Amino acid sequence: MRTYLDFEKPVAELEGKVEELRRMGEADDAVAISDDVTRLEDKASQALLEIYAALTPWQKTQVARHPQRPHFRDFCEGLISDFTPLAGDRKFGEDEAVMGGFGRFRGEAVCVIGQEKGSDTQARIRHNFGMARPEGYRKAVRLMELADRFGLPVLSFVDTAGAYPGIEAEERGQAEAIARSTEACLGLGTPSVALVIGEGGSGGAIAIATASKVLMLEHAIYSVISPEGAASILWRDSARAQDAATNMKITAQDLLKLGVIDRIVKEPIGGAHRDPQAVIESAGDAIAAALSDLAGKDPDALRAHRADKFLAIGRNL
Repeated sequence: MRTYLDFEKPVAELEGKVEELRRMGEADDAVAISDDVTRLEDKASQALLEIYAALTPWQKTQVARHPQRPHFRDFCEGLISDFTPLAGDRKFGEDEAVMGGFGRFRGEAVCVIGQEKGSDTQARIRHNFGMARPEGYRKAVRLMELADRFGLPVLSFVDTAGAYPGIEAEERGQAEAIARSTEACLGLGTPSVALVIGEGGSGGAIAIATASKVLMLEHAIYSVISPEGAASILWRDSARAQDAATNMKITAQDLLKLGVIDRIVKEPIGGAHRDPQAVIESAGDAIAAALSDLAGKDPDALRAHRADKFLAIGRNL
């Protein structure tokens, strides 16, 4: 069953009528419905096109959080062959909110790291809704150090509301773990490409997104805090999340203008959840282009380029 967002109700009604007519046609072969179905499908497609051509930042936030949106596992399965996952941080334990390992991207050996939210209730609980604890970020550091040692590019897929804010995470050094992971990203002597596939929330995202090239899906969001969190702090009212989303410049289009990201990856009309395979293929092409741009640079040049890139953010506004 397809899940519709609140602002997609006109499309839901039209597509519901299409399904109803199809069921009628299956039940009675004498009923000629093909013309009606085609007309309604055209209206639904046009309505979807018009809605998605004028999404507000808050609506984009809802799309980025859509429960049927493709997650890290989908991108990994679609883009990485011979994938071998690695577990544990060799200090405390395993954190399934951050997944990673080694495989091949279009024939080239790579290190892959990503945040996994889970696609059903059981998986979401197991992956802690993509909110990593310190051991998740220390696992990411371990993977990046291995990649650096063997000269492998690092691909990271960002999808988290933020790092886990629980007491046990703080007790185990959450802030230090995020800082170490960010430092490991900056210190990589190999090419690195980060793709924000859903939510890019706060330090939880930065910890694996401080890459040579930062890409975003068209309807993903990337921000220092969630709109609800910003509204609670600024206005003491989380109901003003829509105002916060508008003012925070969290969309891919805003962030490209501000120089925070390098490229937007187009999504199918209606969002990535309507055609996951198409968006995974588009993401693969964008990653391949980014790696091609970085090919041939020596480790010192890559580190210098990465440092210059992030130091320049905000200086020329």
